[in-house]
Amino acid sequence: MDNGYDVVIIGSGPAGLTAGLYASRARLNSLLIERGLVGGQIANAERVENYPGFPEGISGSELGQLMHQQATQYGLKTVIAEATGIELQKSQKVLKTTEGDFIARAVIIAGGSKRQTLDVPGEEEFTGKGVSYCATCDAAFFREQPVAVVGGSDAAITEALHLAKFASRITVIHRRRQLRATRILQERAFAEPKIEFRWDSTVEKIEGENSVKRIGLNQVQTGEKSALEVAGVFISIGLKPDTDYLKGILPLDNVGHIITNEKMETEIPGILAAGDIRQDSARQAITAAGDGATATIYAERYLTKQ
Repeated sequence: MDNGYDVVIIGSGPAGLTAGLYASRARLNSLLIERGLVGGQIANAERVENYPGFPEGISGSELGQLMHQQATQYGLKTVIAEATGIELQKSQKVLKTTEGDFIARAVIIAGGSKRQTLDVPGEEEFTGKGVSYCATCDAAFFREQPVAVVGGSDAAITEALHLAKFASRITVIHRRRQLRATRILQERAFAEPKIEFRWDSTVEKIEGENSVKRIGLNQVQTGEKSALEVAGVFISIGLKPDTDYLKGILPLDNVGHIITNEKMETEIPGILAAGDIRQDSARQAITAAGDGATATIYAERYLTKQ
């Protein structure tokens, strides 16, 4: 494969796939780099109900595959690799990856985010042995068993609702008294008899033998300690932008999001960012897709001036 491209896009979530569609339709020699599943985080969603054009909803994995199919039919190439760095060489950018170097005239960074961890004793030890970050992936392993979901966002409550199809009991553990999830998801969760809540609580430790057996909880208002017997813990406490490899190359905010203008441009000409990875993103699939389109439009304008 020729390693020189007009545009290299990092990440295959809605932002990256839309950028790839617009770039390939503009007849730019374009490459998409993805380290995992096509579709990004949305591929883990059992059902996407708020993406226009799908009134009955669509699974996240199917939506990602359809977007990828649409982009590749116009010539977008895809490589499975992880981006590890960017070197600037005059007007060219050398993208370092686990599958070698790729040269681009313009780069669109749409790598999204990584899941946040609790960083408590037992979490790393029992990952894959009862600790999970994806109910869509692992819920079936916990049929008729009690599990916990940690978090109060849309993602966390969606995980709990999916688990209700399999588990005997789901305990949602939230550090506040009120959920952050949208009202419709809250209504569904409160109406589900299998779901109960532990408010104002945090997980202090995860314990077991060969697999998870219990979690230690802390009541943040009183400091009271308690234990909850569960076979699984599903952690959904937010996302961290996947930008560690960009430190010292691009300006980032204090969380790690890439700073862009309204054209998705960074301060380095020819490097743009789109979707959840950029500062002030709405973190929705539809807005990420819009970012991807905007980024490619302005990347193309940059290229015509070179």
